[in-house]
Amino acid sequence: MEPTAAASRQPAAAIAGGRLPPGKLTIERVLALLVADGIVAGSDAARAQATARETRIDVHPLILLANLKLPGLKPAGVELSLERLTEWLAQESGLPYVRIDPTKVDVPAVTALVSQAYAQRYRFLPLEVRADAVRIATSEPLASDWLGDVERLLRKDIERVVVNPLDLNRYTMEFFGVSQSVRGARDARESKDGNTGMPNFEALVELGRAGELGADDRHVVHIVDWLLQYAYEQRASDIHLEPRRDISRVRFRIDGVLHKVYEMPAPVMNAVTARIKVLGRMDLAERRRPQDGRIKTRSPGGREVEMRLSTMPTAFGEKTVMRIFDPDTAFKTLEQLGFDPAEAAAWNALVERPHGIVLVTGPTGSGKTTTLYSALRRLASSEVNVCTVEDPIEMIATEFNQMQVHPQIDLTFASGVRTLLRQDPDIIMIGEIRDLDTAQMAVQASLTGHLVLSTLHTNDAPSAITRLLDLGVPHYLIASTLNGVLAQRLVRTLCPHCKQPAAVDADGWQALNDRLHPRPQPASGACGPVGCLECRNTGYLGRTGLYELLTLDPSLRSLIRADMELDGFTRAAVGRGMNTLRSTGMDKIAKGLTTVEEVLSVLPPKE
Repeated sequence: MEPTAAASRQPAAAIAGGRLPPGKLTIERVLALLVADGIVAGSDAARAQATARETRIDVHPLILLANLKLPGLKPAGVELSLERLTEWLAQESGLPYVRIDPTKVDVPAVTALVSQAYAQRYRFLPLEVRADAVRIATSEPLASDWLGDVERLLRKDIERVVVNPLDLNRYTMEFFGVSQSVRGARDARESKDGNTGMPNFEALVELGRAGELGADDRHVVHIVDWLLQYAYEQRASDIHLEPRRDISRVRFRIDGVLHKVYEMPAPVMNAVTARIKVLGRMDLAERRRPQDGRIKTRSPGGREVEMRLSTMPTAFGEKTVMRIFDPDTAFKTLEQLGFDPAEAAAWNALVERPHGIVLVTGPTGSGKTTTLYSALRRLASSEVNVCTVEDPIEMIATEFNQMQVHPQIDLTFASGVRTLLRQDPDIIMIGEIRDLDTAQMAVQASLTGHLVLSTLHTNDAPSAITRLLDLGVPHYLIASTLNGVLAQRLVRTLCPHCKQPAAVDADGWQALNDRLHPRPQPASGACGPVGCLECRNTGYLGRTGLYELLTLDPSLRSLIRADMELDGFTRAAVGRGMNTLRSTGMDKIAKGLTTVEEVLSVLPPKE
């Protein structure tokens, strides 16, 4: 959330700036300057002014103009969006323009500076508190009657930035609203147990103690609703609720990286955890054992979203992780997943075979489930019976018949597959092959004419064969049933809005260099991260996959033996056309999609 220029520290008397007079913005003056700058035609300005006179509610001039969708003249025909108008206003007022990134805002700190009523009255919102200054966002950059009072109140310099009025209104309501709910929940807890806020000795040593605040308290309900909506909007894949003795924290995983987004008192966190357990139909009284649950809800945009819940007892209470499965994210095309055309064609050919085993390998969080669900959804049709056995069911899909593993009642992967074989399946997906029993059932299913898809945890595709050998599967059964293995990783992609051509560090390129696919020269088309408003100044936006696809042909099957040498098999696979993960990563770098550092961070070390 860095501004596009150094933040302004002008005193209240010196902010007339540009050609706009001090005071509250008016539609007439804004339109006059837009016409003078050659951005809006005179006829469009007259129409907008007439509409403004008919509008009797107090609407910010930029919102009114953006709703009219006026065609701009620079460049010709491009609609005047709210963001574009806000950038223009920032230039006119001589202040930096920013887009609010809520993950970078310390909400309890900024909402403690002024009251919500005062902030709404003068249309500003504190964004950052430092030792010597406070950064404040405003949509009225020329209305300064509040500035002197706030400077005297806070005894700090005020750095003002311009934000679009819709974001300002929204985050003012959200930030102050959730802070009030946290305070209300804390006060309710203190009033119930007579606690004055000073922790007693028992509270420090009774580490698993949960607060008496009710899970159905209206403040707690509001906090949970806000957290879930917040996570959807920030593209979070996981929500972490981490209890601590005094102040607990909430973190979101976005593009594979954790970001701290909020802190709250421990009793409030305990109540939030209880509320989430109620929604997930988990045992509210059980706090000593890990539990799993799930929630199905709707995102702010109206889409149904699945969340998988997991709780774990820790020293200061139950830690909760919610994994978010958005259908738009879980069911992607191969191109969206990062397959190039050749890889996509080979993968499609592999999963369209009538029988055999196809494995997807990689560490936790590498996108294996997304790849499998995308493949199954494409294969599922009215003529095909697709059955899955999972632990847990990641996302409910109406196209599949899904079974949940329950070890407590002896419903394991192996017994689940045994049951599915009596259900007349065409395609079977096994969540994970963990032991010999499950591996044997997968082999049995493929031998009886079924296509079996499953996952393994291995470093690369050829290692899946040695893993099956280690589990105890005979080499001749692997050779006769295994069709192929896909190893994958996820890397952050460079932000398309700000990335710039950059030279690849020679040492980094050498560290990445693949001995099986040597590339002696650094990539000429490589780019580097810069950082902008769209990517929260990280330089990265979204993730893509690196893939290593091993397709077994007769020559490779003949090399599968009980004493198989992995290096020799890998060299033979590369000779038959397999691109290694390192090779794929280097290709992504050469295309300017990611960086050497990102690829090295997800690949196993070279031996």
